[in-house]
Amino acid sequence: MQACASLSAQPAGAVGARSGFRGTAVPAAPRSARPCSRRCKQVTQAVAQVDAAQKITVQANGATDFSNTDMARTVLGIILGGGAGSRLYPLTKKRAKPAVPLGANYRLIDIPVSNCINSGVNKIYCLTQFNSASLNRHLSSAYNSNVGGYNSRGFVEVLAASQTTTTKEWFQGTADAVRQYMWLFDEACRDGVEDFLILSGDHLYRMDYREFVAAHRAAGADITVAALPCAEEQAQAFGLMKIDDSGRIVEFAEKPKGDALKRMQVDTTILGLDKETAKQQPYIASMGIYVCKASTLQDLLEKKFSKQHDFGSDILFALIPKLLLTWLLWFATFLLCSKQHDFGSDIIPGAKEQGCKVQAHLFKGYWEDIGTVRAFYESNLALTDSPNPNFSFYDKDAPIYTMSRFLPPSKVMGADVERSILGDGCIVEPDARISHSVVGLRSIIREGCVIEDSLLMGADYYEQYEECEAFTDCLPLGVGKGTHIKGAIVDKNARIGKFCKIVNTEGIQESFKTEDDGWVIRDGVVVIIKDSNIPDGTVI
Repeated sequence: MQACASLSAQPAGAVGARSGFRGTAVPAAPRSARPCSRRCKQVTQAVAQVDAAQKITVQANGATDFSNTDMARTVLGIILGGGAGSRLYPLTKKRAKPAVPLGANYRLIDIPVSNCINSGVNKIYCLTQFNSASLNRHLSSAYNSNVGGYNSRGFVEVLAASQTTTTKEWFQGTADAVRQYMWLFDEACRDGVEDFLILSGDHLYRMDYREFVAAHRAAGADITVAALPCAEEQAQAFGLMKIDDSGRIVEFAEKPKGDALKRMQVDTTILGLDKETAKQQPYIASMGIYVCKASTLQDLLEKKFSKQHDFGSDILFALIPKLLLTWLLWFATFLLCSKQHDFGSDIIPGAKEQGCKVQAHLFKGYWEDIGTVRAFYESNLALTDSPNPNFSFYDKDAPIYTMSRFLPPSKVMGADVERSILGDGCIVEPDARISHSVVGLRSIIREGCVIEDSLLMGADYYEQYEECEAFTDCLPLGVGKGTHIKGAIVDKNARIGKFCKIVNTEGIQESFKTEDDGWVIRDGVVVIIKDSNIPDGTVI
């Protein structure tokens, strides 16, 4: 029997995830006839509808409002912290990828956590296995005293990879990370959670997950994938999906080219785009954001795509010569590495092949994958665009939250600041010039400095000038007098001396040979590594 046949049998012609948002109420699709297991309580059936004013109305189990209370009770947020963050190195040299600073005052993890809170999801786990100390400190300080309430237990917690009696290895991929902690998510299911909201920790976007979850339940889907419409020139860089007339996904393709790309064209009006926009954007890309029915995901990860690590070593030792055993163990390790460990490339396409109903849900807003140094750099500088940046932290209806640091206002003393963002507690001395840049909290920019097209992440602490003067070889924290920085990222707690030039004069795209000196060049961007000292007069 196919994996999802008994979990979500759907009537022929069931309406797709987005079609219900085009003016017609979607009848709630019947759930499985089999009794709920001990893991999941009675599922919430949702009906979503959009009126002429594009106002979303959602009904859940006959209630008139699919409220934040329903989201808090029935949805568990799982943020995937990613691997070692090699594409963002050296920004991830001393921290997990979701802990990388963003937009002067924030960190990457604040984006999905804030989206969850604004959508009523108050049970949130972040899975990571690399350098999780600063991430854990940030989350515990920023959220745990403010999430939830008297009648709704809420939390934001880091789950780091760890050895157990049954698992002796690191996370092998995104799906394996969820698999290894399924015993903990199982407890949430017993408390009423019906759906897992799977998110990424390195995306920049603002999304109301209530609409996403409502469409998932209205379509009676096992898994719903957030889909981004895109033109041909962008489509080649993404995993693409093909859908039928109901919005159900029927085919996946990873970064197709040529004729394979042409075959992935779809009619995106099915998901709610107008005809003109659909003509310009005939492809839909996976955003790496999923809603999964809890019982379905448990079945897929623990049964259909389990790792099957038990090879009966005791029997092998007793029956097979040692040389043959060595070969078999090597071969088993090879097979093990090819098991399905990732959501986007393995589990989601595999679920479709197993007969699960995998649905697409269109997202029309701004979304950016900031997993590379160049994308991270450009996304930060784009925050300074005026008057209407693609993404703005100045949104009263859906704010982005972060740690309360209780810092003083920034102080600018006779400097020229243009088209830039300054974080809390900065000091900018006279005759400095800052243009098209993002300056992080506690930054100190001394007199005569020129900062252009750059991202300065600031510092974790203040340092009095006298503290450094007590040591003969000490460079003061911040940017020294007369220094010129252009097209660079300066990580936290960097000490840059006087009259330096950090401008990538030779236009180098990649260079790591100077990492021991405190800086590298990635994607054409000079990156000053965290806690580095750049001596007076240095030219980069």
